[in-house]
Amino acid sequence: MTTYNAKGRTGQKQVLSDHLPMVKKLAYQLKGRLPANIDVDDLIQAGNIGLLDAMSRYEEMESAQFETYAVQRIRGAMLDELRSNDWLSRGVRQNMRKIETAITTLQQRLSRPPKESEIAAHLAMSLDAYQQLLGDSAGHQLVYFEDFHQDSDGASDHFLDRFCSHDSQDPLAALVDQGFRGAVIDAINALPDRDKLMMGLYYEQELNLKEIGAVLGVTESRVSQLHSQAIARIRVILKAKKWTGAA
Repeated sequence: MTTYNAKGRTGQKQVLSDHLPMVKKLAYQLKGRLPANIDVDDLIQAGNIGLLDAMSRYEEMESAQFETYAVQRIRGAMLDELRSNDWLSRGVRQNMRKIETAITTLQQRLSRPPKESEIAAHLAMSLDAYQQLLGDSAGHQLVYFEDFHQDSDGASDHFLDRFCSHDSQDPLAALVDQGFRGAVIDAINALPDRDKLMMGLYYEQELNLKEIGAVLGVTESRVSQLHSQAIARIRVILKAKKWTGAA
């Protein structure tokens, strides 16, 4: 089969060989934000399928750089793999919605971000139990547009079903183009200082959980808990803004 990459016409095996490091990088980036039971090799295999799909479709989109287009297909294939295995249980998703609801209620009542102890008390849980719940919810971190327009009862299908699309467009890229990135930055800036630092180290500096723990002086598992809670806070902030896509 004849395919294309950014440098021109080349063979399938060569394209796979040239782009395997990119597939692995994307897989490990995604794996770092997922529960420990997710096998990175499965993500790499799915990513390779996405790369092959990009190769077969790219000839019709010669105006785009192959690497840019391939990243979209590779990420989409990895997320499809996660979705097909229902990697985040319904119970975890329900628990995170409860946490988000608690944060929303307390934030409205207190006019400030609630402390962990306050969230735990609102949920009628001990602080240890609440932190364990956060740790068990590692991976519930993808931000998706449709969630900002949930029904008031919080009903939601599998968030990966709404995050992913089966066309060639990268949903996150589309949101960035519409000014969503600025809304996310504003939400991160509204976080408590420790959460804001942790998110900067994770997403901007691309440190792993162990390295972030060393900076913050906490354990790797504690960083995972803080990450889950920070994501819940960001989602609450974005929903409250009722973002409409305006820059």
